[in-house]
Amino acid sequence: MKTIAAFLRKYSHVWILSYGLIYLTWFCYLERTVTRNYHVMHVAMDDYIPFNEYFIVPYLMWFLYVAVTILYFLFTNKEDYYRLCLFLFSGMTISLIICTFFHNGTDFRPALDPDKNIFTAAVAALYQTDTPTNVFPSVHVYNSIGAHIAIVKSESLKKHRLVRIGSGILMTAICLSTVFLKQHSVIDGVGSVVMAYVIYWVVYGYGWSTENKKVTQKVLG
Repeated sequence: MKTIAAFLRKYSHVWILSYGLIYLTWFCYLERTVTRNYHVMHVAMDDYIPFNEYFIVPYLMWFLYVAVTILYFLFTNKEDYYRLCLFLFSGMTISLIICTFFHNGTDFRPALDPDKNIFTAAVAALYQTDTPTNVFPSVHVYNSIGAHIAIVKSESLKKHRLVRIGSGILMTAICLSTVFLKQHSVIDGVGSVVMAYVIYWVVYGYGWSTENKKVTQKVLG
């Protein structure tokens, strides 16, 4: 207990991660209730993108990618941590609001043979656990962009060129995986990019001067 108390005193800013409970509760509610009479997200480009089960690898790596990025900044830089969380959670909330009032989903998931290979089996399992609804904008795409922005903007990671390059490659692979697995329409990804562009300027500001950084550091303690 003393160890936990000491951890919470040192990293009291961990509290903001409790937002995850709000998000999961809201999202699960939408998954249960948005099951029919929803707008199908589809554009012509979707028909030209082939299904590729191997993209399940970067798609699942998203969970680790975002989690590790959050934890890294939680333990190393409080200011970057708050910025990342504000970026991620703002977009996730907007996505939930959109899906609440604009019911949406896809209808182009292919029929799969789970016995083909381990990757197809994994995609089949994903299809069973994740409904084809509440897809616009894509949180997978949005959070991947947010994690990469935080890594690129980090002063402590600027000297780690391979980390930044690797992050960019993984972010791109995750974004592509959403359409190659037929989890999302291209328009879902475009919506996420637009949302990320707008929220970037809100969270990271126009230049963010040294004086502003000092003020923020004082506020955050």
